[in-house]
Amino acid sequence: METIEAIETRRAAIAKEMCSIRSLRRGTINEQFVKVRRAGRKEPVKLGPYYVLSRNDGRKTVSQRVSAGEELEQARRDVAEHKKFVALCREFEELTERLGQREREEAQYGQEKKRRRSRSSKTKR
Repeated sequence: METIEAIETRRAAIAKEMCSIRSLRRGTINEQFVKVRRAGRKEPVKLGPYYVLSRNDGRKTVSQRVSAGEELEQARRDVAEHKKFVALCREFEELTERLGQREREEAQYGQEKKRRRSRSSKTKR
């Protein structure tokens, strides 16, 4: 069984790791291709890829075009950092839930112990 100290240590490590994240972006990066009709050709020509960072903002989808190269690589790193941040938040939430459970169990166990002692001391008198 995990101790309260072990849970608190991991929670502190998670908080420190979350604070070390300097840049993140919500969403996903998608490739877009555009079909364009060219003069003298029957079939449309596919242009691209164009990269788009999309995310849900309430009921709307917000999209932002990202140019290939360094901007695209930074956007990919930021999206990955957001996924990492969300995973750390979930783990922090689970640990906090377990910490509360362990503290309630210890408090309950301590009260049971105290009751037994006080009853036995009354019977000795």
